[in-house]
Amino acid sequence: MKLASWNVNSLKVRLPQVLDWLAASEPDVLCLQETKQENGAFPVKELEAAGYLAAYSGQKTYNGVAILSRLPLTDVTMGIPHFVDEQKRLIAATVATQHGPLRVVCAYFPNGQSLDSDKYIYKLGWISALTAWLREEMNRHGQLALLGDYNIAPEARDVCDPAAWEGQVLVSEPERAAFRALIGLGLIDAFRLFEQAEKTYTWWDYRMLAFRRNKGLRIDHILVTPALASKCLTCKVDKDARRAERPSDHAPVIADFG
Repeated sequence: MKLASWNVNSLKVRLPQVLDWLAASEPDVLCLQETKQENGAFPVKELEAAGYLAAYSGQKTYNGVAILSRLPLTDVTMGIPHFVDEQKRLIAATVATQHGPLRVVCAYFPNGQSLDSDKYIYKLGWISALTAWLREEMNRHGQLALLGDYNIAPEARDVCDPAAWEGQVLVSEPERAAFRALIGLGLIDAFRLFEQAEKTYTWWDYRMLAFRRNKGLRIDHILVTPALASKCLTCKVDKDARRAERPSDHAPVIADFG
């Protein structure tokens, strides 16, 4: 079983890249963020032709999430229950695997803009609501994976230049505490199950030759329950996708499970 997450920064722009990547990488499940498409424009037929079913929740211009799967998707949830939010940031579905049902949660965490912004308060509130709901989901699902763009670099080693980023969103202590609260539920960072090359990131700004200089952050993550972690064989970042023409500013994260 191969699970992947990718902030594509507009599925309309990058559908050919996504289709090529699906054909080359063959994930069983791919979670997409920032699809930036209303539901009526979602490329269902193109993805079905590629062998993937889709559950999606989108809006024009901003946000948008989707789960693509080779296997049927059931019990689809859109948005965080009991958290009123017009922004399309979360979708969850259950996938029937050979090792039993797998609950897949695809999330596009708010950016937060700046530490003195209302959007930062919204971000922390959104993550708090997500954490409370996931506690309930984990009681129902032994196998659960939370994939997405978290907009949080959990540790200094996930930041190209910690001193330069100090005092900014994505690295602030309240955000990192919110990430630790997710870990505190019993979730495990699949990437950190393995020895990884230093300075491995998932996002690079389009400006200042950031990708060429590897000035990035690791803000895209796959957190899994212990039942899944025990089956995890590898977890890696596919930087090749970031080298494409007109790429997303994020690279896919992929985890393999036996």
